[in-house]
Amino acid sequence: MHELSITQMMLDLVLEEARKNDAARVQAITLVIGKMSGIVDDCVRFYFDFLSRDTIAKGARLAFKPVPAKARCRECGREFKLEELKWVCPGCGTTCIEIVGGKELYVESIEVE
Repeated sequence: MHELSITQMMLDLVLEEARKNDAARVQAITLVIGKMSGIVDDCVRFYFDFLSRDTIAKGARLAFKPVPAKARCRECGREFKLEELKWVCPGCGTTCIEIVGGKELYVESIEVE
């Protein structure tokens, strides 16, 4: 359900930027969403269609750029993609890792007319 509030904040940001640029219509929005952000793009799309219905963003295309989960080993410094259930450094085998990618959530671009 947190997608509803996130989508509302995203739409508010997009509409504010569109107003600043005297846009008549928002045509497309590109969102960057990390795999570990917990955001489901289908939910964002559903809420966006509902929330934007009476705005200049109605009917805008939503594009999603997924960012894979990535970690860095605290022992050997190696960076690697995280697998679903395998959070072990492929270099040295330790589980002492830090998340360095995949938590992203931001508007990358807005296309207006």
